[in-house]
Amino acid sequence: MPFRREPEGELLAAIKSDFSSLDNMKNLLSTAAVGVQGSGWAWLGFNPVSKRLHIAACPNQDPLQATTGLIPLFGIDVWEHAYYLQYKNVRPDYVKAIWKVANWKDIGERYAKAKSS
Repeated sequence: MPFRREPEGELLAAIKSDFSSLDNMKNLLSTAAVGVQGSGWAWLGFNPVSKRLHIAACPNQDPLQATTGLIPLFGIDVWEHAYYLQYKNVRPDYVKAIWKVANWKDIGERYAKAKSS
């Protein structure tokens, strides 16, 4: 199956339900990623209790599921090693570009698995 530039199906419906729109979810996750102080991660995660998608940020190497209970679906690595060579110290440019390579097929499969567990 070819690379998908946007989510579809149940994942897209959940994004719209939980964040109003795909653009809003991207903005919230991007803001969380840019806002991480120092190194860490920003995540789109699934809450198995509420059955909803959530945005979370974790400092350093703190694991998402152990610290928040969310099942990771998509993470943005904001450790400098992820972007320094190409984007220098301009984290917002890196975060903006990450959406061009997001693997929505994989994210959708992770969502389906998280929902069914």
